[in-house]
Amino acid sequence: MADRYLSFTATAPGRLLTRRLGLPQPAALRRWTAEQPSLDGHLLQLTAGGPSALDLAPVLARTGLPTEPVGSAGPAGSAAAPAAVVLDATGVRDVETLAEVHAALYPVVRTVTASGRVVVLGAPLDARDHHQAAVQQALEGFVRSLGKEIGRGRTVNLVRLTDASAAESTLRFLLSPRSAYVSGQVIGVGAAGSGGFEGADGFEGTREAEGASGFDGSGGFEGTRGAEGTGGFDGTGGWEGSDAPVDRALPLAGRTALVTGGARGIGEAVAETLARDGAHVVVLDVPQAEEDARRVAARLGGSALTLDITAADAGERIAAEFPDGLDVLIHNAGITRDRRLVNMPADRWSSVLDVNLASVLRTTDALLAKGTLRPGGRIVATASIAGLAGNAGQTNYGASKAGVAGLVRSLAPRALAEHGVTVNAVAPGFIETRMTAAVPLFIREAGRRMNSLAQGGLPVDVAETIAWLAHPASGAVNGQVVRVCGQSLLGA
Repeated sequence: MADRYLSFTATAPGRLLTRRLGLPQPAALRRWTAEQPSLDGHLLQLTAGGPSALDLAPVLARTGLPTEPVGSAGPAGSAAAPAAVVLDATGVRDVETLAEVHAALYPVVRTVTASGRVVVLGAPLDARDHHQAAVQQALEGFVRSLGKEIGRGRTVNLVRLTDASAAESTLRFLLSPRSAYVSGQVIGVGAAGSGGFEGADGFEGTREAEGASGFDGSGGFEGTRGAEGTGGFDGTGGWEGSDAPVDRALPLAGRTALVTGGARGIGEAVAETLARDGAHVVVLDVPQAEEDARRVAARLGGSALTLDITAADAGERIAAEFPDGLDVLIHNAGITRDRRLVNMPADRWSSVLDVNLASVLRTTDALLAKGTLRPGGRIVATASIAGLAGNAGQTNYGASKAGVAGLVRSLAPRALAEHGVTVNAVAPGFIETRMTAAVPLFIREAGRRMNSLAQGGLPVDVAETIAWLAHPASGAVNGQVVRVCGQSLLGA
């Protein structure tokens, strides 16, 4: 459904009126196309906290953006507006050096182009140094706050890392049009991926950005299709467990990807995006959706598989379909049966939990146990910000999607250690689908505007995030729950 308010604010009268009334002023987001795969402009490299131990130059050079290194005191190069800014703050260890974050970004933030990117690089929190842990944690509040004020379709994210090369696929994603609806996120890579701290056990993992809305476009509902076209990440890095080189235009070439709930909506967009990146896509859906599943599969040059994902033997049946193994498993199938708890019969509770959570647990366990997922494989599940922050009328749905996040955090380190498989999740916010188009006008408008980008996301935004997590070079990203919500303004 068209966002008429967004179109109106792009006109001169719309800009004038909304500015005078103090109303949201969303900017049209720049998304990936085959014709324009990169941001327009250069990348500005800044530092805070002293000389960096990271070897960033070769990694940033492969983003496709010309890079202009600048010292911590501020820009000294060309006056052209940067399309992206990367601030290396891994060396910030006390309040005094934290001030360098302000000194570095204060002169340049307002110059970043519309739909531009700001990425702050942080270090894992050091459990043996509470001063370092305090100021590195402070970067999370800083990034989330800057994301909520920067405007003009620009995004701000924090990446915790110890090795620049391990974060290459993540930086390419965040510094590209593919991440248009991802903002305010804290993403751990490598040693920082399984938990927020170094030097101690038992600490909980990296937290997601604040914010949630009561809407989610996932769960098999029909919606806008993802971007068509060819081309993938311009990436490097091999597929673990294989010596075969990665095709830069088609990074998933030779890989097989299974997308549950792939016949329509977000699932269809995911199937399209993975096929664009070269994967042979298997579209799985319920028998009632067989015609749609076969239609999508035929269009993408893939294949269709129809079965009830809640069946006790679903995992075994899927394994039997892939005697040679599976490389990418996308858990997208899901349903909603909304009602307040006092009015919710047991069948509404159990059906949602069975589809959204129990089936994910059973099939994942079966496919890992049988070795169906090959070393270097990727599992990406669909959570929801309704599960991370809660939503009235969705105790069943919220429980199921929060359970997905728990599954990811617990299974990820063991799946990687025992099977060589990464496990991550995406958590969509308000996504423009036929489901959200049917929401009453004022509730729909609230869902669209109550995020830092003041608009709903598209199914392709979720699909692009999944494609990044499924990428062969994303093996250092594990146990993450990444929100695709435009940095919703409501907190948990």
